[in-house]
Amino acid sequence: MPGTFLPLHVAVALDGAGWHPAAWREPGARPDELFSARYWADLVRTAERGLLDLVTIEDSLGLQSGDHLATPTRRTDRVQGRLDAELIAAFVAPLTDRIGLVPTVTTTHTEPFHVASALATLDHDSRGRAGWRVQTSVRPDEAAHFGRRTIAGLRRDELDTPAAKALVAELFGEAADAIEVVRRLWDSWEDDAEIRDATSGRFLDRDKLHHVDFVGEQFSVRGPSIVPRPPQGQPLVVSLGHGDEPYRLAARGGDVVFVTPHDAHEACRIVGRFREIERETAREEPLRILADLVVVLADTDDEARERLDRLDAIDALTSDATILATTPSALADLLVAWQEAGLDGYRLRPAVLPTDLDRIVDGLVPELQRRGAFRTVYAEPTLRERFGLPRPVSRYAGVGSPA
Repeated sequence: MPGTFLPLHVAVALDGAGWHPAAWREPGARPDELFSARYWADLVRTAERGLLDLVTIEDSLGLQSGDHLATPTRRTDRVQGRLDAELIAAFVAPLTDRIGLVPTVTTTHTEPFHVASALATLDHDSRGRAGWRVQTSVRPDEAAHFGRRTIAGLRRDELDTPAAKALVAELFGEAADAIEVVRRLWDSWEDDAEIRDATSGRFLDRDKLHHVDFVGEQFSVRGPSIVPRPPQGQPLVVSLGHGDEPYRLAARGGDVVFVTPHDAHEACRIVGRFREIERETAREEPLRILADLVVVLADTDDEARERLDRLDAIDALTSDATILATTPSALADLLVAWQEAGLDGYRLRPAVLPTDLDRIVDGLVPELQRRGAFRTVYAEPTLRERFGLPRPVSRYAGVGSPA
């Protein structure tokens, strides 16, 4: 029987052949198409068929590694290489209608002016469905691609040392500045800056373009943007958090945050900590909190566990997120139960693509709908509206000092 729960937000995280390192060897995987536009278009259109809120597209500035803190070992038995996430999103935007498109773009080493321009363009391209998954980089090999700074890197057994904490604070401080610059640039054109009056010969109102005049430790940006204000005003800003530093980043500049609880009790604790940080940072609009789960789905629990065991026998999966090998029905029960901890929804990481994405769309979604826990039609035209977020007025509207 349908429950009395608020509808859940359900997103999927797309990464290569899937989140399991042996996914590319699984029957049904498409390793020969990983670097093709058709492959990514198929995945995103499948997610849209399931009425999912959004897809995130993984990316980084270096080759894949089993540990995001570590320099890759150049293994030849795992997927290596990837297409640019923002360009994938730009390609699939006109091929889709309603699903949110959220590429990963790293703040470390990346100029915020370019980030703002690319994501504003994506928002125009998708008619208001763009987002940005903010990510930092701690890897020395990625810093070496740019040659502008040296990053010593981090080791897991040294995360509590003063040097490690200082590096994390530096990188997340830079990320917070990048978010602030990008948001200012998105506001640097007022909504009605474009006049397009052929009779008078005026294409835009120069008084409605504004400098942003940001000066920080890593960069200074004058503005305005070269791209008119995005359809959403402010595309959705999301991030993944594993502790107070990333939690504060999300609270200061984000809209949605992904977290990795391992049970309902931990989910409740994480939500409570976010509410504390929101009060500390004087945040008014609460963050939308989505839990990340790696999923291996099958018709029975035994079949799901057999799938996972078979994959692990080739190359064992380790993850920051909970790994669930189960049925769509049992997963639906868990998602509804964990919602009581205060979660707004989930970002699911399919272990194998497209197999587990298909089972999310064709198995999990109907189970959630039967419980009254998920939409049966897309109602909101923009991604911000889907998350109940208003379209903000430009911070520079009605302010002097035009560009």
